[in-house]
Amino acid sequence: MSDILDRIYNIIEEKFAILKEHLMLEANRNVIKSGRTKIIRARVRGGKVQRRKKFSAVKGYTIRGGKVVRMSPSEKRKRKIGARRAKLKRKAKMARALMKRKRSLRKRAAIGLK
Repeated sequence: MSDILDRIYNIIEEKFAILKEHLMLEANRNVIKSGRTKIIRARVRGGKVQRRKKFSAVKGYTIRGGKVVRMSPSEKRKRKIGARRAKLKRKAKMARALMKRKRSLRKRAAIGLK
């Protein structure tokens, strides 16, 4: 009996591995890498859908006029500072939203709605 169970478990493990591999491939279908560029099939920015957005696949390079071009040191610096500022703003806004949500839930629990 245990021999049959072992065989069933092995088959299930194999099937899960195949399924996991398939899911990984499905998740990566959104990004197409060709040479030094990446094309993202679809993404959402500011409530709008952007299709077939091109990016440089090489660090320190960007796309200008359809070509992969090296970023200037000042552009790199500005991007880095901008990313840092955005990170802090995003974190602060999320903290405020969570605080308000917690407060609302506390009020609901106090009047017996939870």
